[in-house]
Amino acid sequence: MAKMTLEQLRKLREEKRRDLASREVDGKEIQIIVGMGTCGIAAGAKQTFDAVVEAVNEFGLGDRVVIRQTGCMGLCYVEPTVEVAMPDMPRVIYCKMTQDMAKDLVRKHLVEHKLLDNHILDRPAADIIKK
Repeated sequence: MAKMTLEQLRKLREEKRRDLASREVDGKEIQIIVGMGTCGIAAGAKQTFDAVVEAVNEFGLGDRVVIRQTGCMGLCYVEPTVEVAMPDMPRVIYCKMTQDMAKDLVRKHLVEHKLLDNHILDRPAADIIKK
């Protein structure tokens, strides 16, 4: 392994600190949970997870959002699945969420507070959706 300069070590330390901070749960009111059972992984959940992380960082929401993975949600036929829970919005499970849709998910749901109607697995009850 090649020797690292002091500047490279400092850069690496900062990257790792950011990585660890993004996993911190305290003070984060928004949760994104990606189904990462074997069925989800086979359907592309790992790529979706990575794309969600990238989109959250791109929109500067890393300090408000915790991104988690879970095992099988029992929804193998509509994998990859992504659950979003945030204040003032219904808890929603989105289905067939590919990595290409991750940025749209973050922009619409987290930034614009709109649901992605075409990917909701189970539409929230009408009485909890504010129009």
